[in-house]
Amino acid sequence: MTGGEIPAMTLIDSVSRFVPGVLGDFASAEEDSFANGLLDCPHYTRPEVLDDLEVPSVLKSGNHKDIRRWRLQQSLGRTWLRRPELLENLALTDEQEQLLAEFIKETRNNSK
Repeated sequence: MTGGEIPAMTLIDSVSRFVPGVLGDFASAEEDSFANGLLDCPHYTRPEVLDDLEVPSVLKSGNHKDIRRWRLQQSLGRTWLRRPELLENLALTDEQEQLLAEFIKETRNNSK
């Protein structure tokens, strides 16, 4: 950090992502964490079970619609838990409001 190399690389990376052709798929930049004003959903890798923590079955199901909904719900939920003020400035869709309400209900039920 002393010479400014790391901040310069961060700036170059964040700006160059929006130059056509830099990324293989521009949708990657649009789907970056926090691009939609929400914190990112959890991400998992192998092994499927580690220290009694298991990859959610929905992510292994292959059902892309359910996976998309799960990721959106987790993103909304993480934002609600960690940065609730970010939700105040967002106009949530009906689906987002429903998913967030379900997340909040489930979280409160699990904490009892």
